[in-house]
Amino acid sequence: MTTKTTVGKAVFPVAGLGTRFLPATKAQPKEMLPIVDKPLIQYAVEEAYDAGIRHMVFVTGRNKRAIEDHFDTAYELETELESAGKHELLALVHSIKPDDMDCSYVRQPRSLGLGHAVLCAQPLVGDEPFAVLLADDLMTGLEGGKSVLRQMVEVFERVRTSVIAVQEVPLDHVKRYGIVAGDPAGDRLTRVRQMVEKPSPDKAPSRMGVAGRYILTPAVFDQIRQQPRGAGGEIQLTDGIARLIATEGVHAFQYEGKRYDCGSKQGFLEATVELALRHPEVRDEFRAFLKQVVC
Repeated sequence: MTTKTTVGKAVFPVAGLGTRFLPATKAQPKEMLPIVDKPLIQYAVEEAYDAGIRHMVFVTGRNKRAIEDHFDTAYELETELESAGKHELLALVHSIKPDDMDCSYVRQPRSLGLGHAVLCAQPLVGDEPFAVLLADDLMTGLEGGKSVLRQMVEVFERVRTSVIAVQEVPLDHVKRYGIVAGDPAGDRLTRVRQMVEKPSPDKAPSRMGVAGRYILTPAVFDQIRQQPRGAGGEIQLTDGIARLIATEGVHAFQYEGKRYDCGSKQGFLEATVELALRHPEVRDEFRAFLKQVVC
């Protein structure tokens, strides 16, 4: 079991409507869409837990009760499994929320952007560093290696500034990301000088795009609260982090691993196929099936 770290809380902004997956998300949260046999939000929570974090803070909205129910006790289900002697399934259900993990929930009353969602978590986060994980971005470390957030926690404990995950993206994709530029500061690490939200390709300072993992200092809350609305008329988290560059400094970390953009149908399907090929229960038969389909 991973030991606790100086980053004790993780924030999961899960209030979005998931319009890119309609009609599937009309009556269920997009974060509850399954990749093989686990919902997206569980992958993100497991990543935070692996990084040593034990307090999970969910910023929810209307029609998101399924997320709370997923991490709650299911007495009827557990009683049925126990009486049927299905002890492996019972242990699986219990593993969703380990005994040493706490879950808290707060509502985002209006869709005002990712920065606003993070700000809604301040009363629960308090005055301490915290992680932010976007469940849409399913992140996996290298096989046999550390999870992405665990890598970032180790970086944070060295540099003690906000740390953002980045990856190199194609030039024609920079308009989809927050883009950073800066100076080398160690292996896979950059001290950020500039951060721009969704620039056009001709104005992008680099091709290093921000992925959906952050470790932030509590000073970001004041920056978000004071900033004007940014791209799309929303309160952008990228803008709040950018304002920390001049005061505390910010580091970008090029993580080892892979990101699946499960907010898009293409990324969702890629994650489903690749993770199914690693799943011990289905991988062999599924690989044989794919060979038949491809041929």
